[in-house]
Amino acid sequence: MLIIGLAGLELTAAEREQLGAPQVSGVILFKRNFVSREQVMTLIDGIRTVRGDEFLVCVDQEGGRVQRFREGFTELPALAQIGTLYATDPRHALARAEEHAWLMATEMRATGVDLSFAPVLDLGRGNRAIGTRAFDARPEVVSELGLAYQRGMRLGGMAATLKHFPGHGSVLEDTHVDRAVDERALETIRAEDLVPFADAIVAGAEAVMMAHVVYPQIDAKPAGYSRVWITDILRGELGFRGTVFSDDISMAGGEGEGGIAARIEAHYDAGCDLILACQPEIVDEALAATGGVAPFDPEKLARLVGGVAQTWAEMADNPQRHRFIEHLTVLNSARS
Repeated sequence: MLIIGLAGLELTAAEREQLGAPQVSGVILFKRNFVSREQVMTLIDGIRTVRGDEFLVCVDQEGGRVQRFREGFTELPALAQIGTLYATDPRHALARAEEHAWLMATEMRATGVDLSFAPVLDLGRGNRAIGTRAFDARPEVVSELGLAYQRGMRLGGMAATLKHFPGHGSVLEDTHVDRAVDERALETIRAEDLVPFADAIVAGAEAVMMAHVVYPQIDAKPAGYSRVWITDILRGELGFRGTVFSDDISMAGGEGEGGIAARIEAHYDAGCDLILACQPEIVDEALAATGGVAPFDPEKLARLVGGVAQTWAEMADNPQRHRFIEHLTVLNSARS
């Protein structure tokens, strides 16, 4: 039930022991875990040696300012660049969204990563954490581009993780460092923020990541702790049958439930399947809080692992990759 973070560039003896715990279903890698493509592939090989292939290796490789792996990988433009293109040329913007996703997914899969937590379906309304990570402010535009991105990920052999449900873009606060409260009514959220998520779920998205935002008109708890949002709305109203991830339990937006054990219990009771403990210093406490918990459903895990990855050599020689890099480089060069 846990996705844990690692401290550095190589596995320590303590981390090997942590990875062996049955309640650990995967790892999430960050900039602190990366120097080069060769180094991170060696790190991932070490992880696989401990736990095998039916174990999730995850990352946030969104593009723009949230791209954990850079040296040796394509510089991916922020999604907002694609949204800007949509304003003048929707057809090409949709193509660029699909190409961005395909290129990201195939590079990650060729490296041994199973999931990049994408696409971001939050509305681009000035949130401090989201910013240029969002395609656009308009729900219908985010929906169209999000569906194109989801198609591209699927073509690249990667499952889609929609984030941050039910929408992080319409509040100002950054939940990494602050508590965020969205005072709008459910009817407004349904008509705006939920639109891209609902459309992507109908299109078969495999996973959703919850927001640490509180929506007091719906529930007093942050969405990731809320049975109303997860059980009643996400699974009941929208019919989602895939995997639900929490956001990082280390974040300030999730502190309201108490300590690490209380946060894990609250997420799990609300309906989260996999809970992110991204900071290495909380992993031991998270493991202690989940001892005896049944491992994550292996069938659901298999649906997240995706298709057979190409080797890096096959990926590098793919003419489609070179064409897509050229297209996305044009977007990057247009950044203000």
